[in-house]
Amino acid sequence: MIKLFVVLLVIILVVLVLMMIRRRPSPPAQPQRESPREILKRRYAAGEIDEDEYLRRMSGLNQDW
Repeated sequence: MIKLFVVLLVIILVVLVLMMIRRRPSPPAQPQRESPREILKRRYAAGEIDEDEYLRRMSGLNQDW
């Protein structure tokens, strides 16, 4: 009778440990990198580059190399 109780206790503990492992939150996702076009748009909107520089660089990105 005591052996049965010990076996059941071990099974319950194993199940509980497995449930806790599966409930662990996944690691945070990597932040997505901005595309070159998005960076240019952000820099233009922030006033870091002027319209001529924006258009020149954007046309360079639009060319098929």
